[in-house]
Amino acid sequence: MIKILIAEDQSMLRGALGTLLDFEEDLQVIGQVENGRQALEQVYSLHPDVCLLDIEMPYKNGLEVAETLNRENHPCKMIILTTFARPGYLERALNANVSGYLLKDGSSDELAEAIRNVMKGKKEYAPELIFGAMRNENPLTHREQEILRLASEGKTTKEIAASLFLSNGTVRNYMSEIISKMQAKNRIEAISSAEEKGWI
Repeated sequence: MIKILIAEDQSMLRGALGTLLDFEEDLQVIGQVENGRQALEQVYSLHPDVCLLDIEMPYKNGLEVAETLNRENHPCKMIILTTFARPGYLERALNANVSGYLLKDGSSDELAEAIRNVMKGKKEYAPELIFGAMRNENPLTHREQEILRLASEGKTTKEIAASLFLSNGTVRNYMSEIISKMQAKNRIEAISSAEEKGWI
């Protein structure tokens, strides 16, 4: 029996997914949660084989949950379910070593089959999400993403420099490079564009 935890903030979708997957003889939904913080708590206490993670959830999003479990080398397999074909999301999902990255509008039969394949050690990625990401390669380095993420939190150049142990001038150089790469007019536009693509 494959034990499944569902983390999805929309209660109707969460309930429907749970009911449909429970119809499968070899699948058992052992928990349903509405946010990322609860997802981590339930993974630790219920020990599911597979965790279905929505990306857009309160407290911690699905990618942050996946990144946390990956850092801890947790044995639970992770499948991201999304409606967003944002290139940066796929990049983060791959870096977090998720076993699946699928669209929510697939059928429950396809999802059940994907879960079985993941348990056999296969990777399951929706082709639409892969092609969408390939068309929009992330131009930012890890350091540039870090700086832009801090800027998006409202931190000043001085605060960013202090938290990353860089000089103010270095942060300014990074920021002008980021703005240039993003083909933006200013920092605000660069942040907005990067957030929309899921790069920060």
